[in-house]
Amino acid sequence: MYVQHRETHLIERIGWLRAAVLGANDGIISTASLMVGVATASNSISEVLVAGVAGLVAGAMSMAAGEYVSVSSQADTENADLARERKELAEQPEAELQELASIYEARGVDKNLAMQVAIQMTAKDAFAAHARDELGLAEHVVARPVQAALTSAFTFSLGAAVPIVLGMLAPKAQTPWVVSVGSLVCLAALGVIGARLGGASVLRPTVRVTFWGAIAMGATALIGAAIGHNI
Repeated sequence: MYVQHRETHLIERIGWLRAAVLGANDGIISTASLMVGVATASNSISEVLVAGVAGLVAGAMSMAAGEYVSVSSQADTENADLARERKELAEQPEAELQELASIYEARGVDKNLAMQVAIQMTAKDAFAAHARDELGLAEHVVARPVQAALTSAFTFSLGAAVPIVLGMLAPKAQTPWVVSVGSLVCLAALGVIGARLGGASVLRPTVRVTFWGAIAMGATALIGAAIGHNI
């Protein structure tokens, strides 16, 4: 007896997962780097915290705007291709049918069977068949600008809050080190979470995100120290 079951594939998460990981990663790295740079240039903890909060607000707005504009451009391209495909289906149905059959044939289906499949798929929903098999626009990869913008802004804010809280709790003299080390630990944890959600191996994403976070914080610390000693 056949028992129907539903499979949940990890690629279905790709739309929001990319924006979420990017937002949180950028929030931690950019805000921590900003705070570390200010902390090495100034002895004022208030200046460090103001820099962190300003970085959080500006970064979240920037991420939201950037993601919205970027993904909207992708959506515009997708919609233009879909409109063109709809027009071609209305004006050249036979040519489009042959094109669909050729796609299936190129994927390894027998020529006669490919045409039968194309005919059946066209009879069911020609537009959906061409959108999926010719343009590669499945439901889980369609651009969603608002979702990307909100996800990036929210996760950026969460990520940016980490170094700010660390800065508030750290002893004044140890602020750069506490913010740096604590943020790197959180970046490593983010790498593990992102890898788990995406079904990937853990080691490489974790090392990658931690390495570049350390580079960014080290660079701003050097700049802050140089500026602080010369002003």
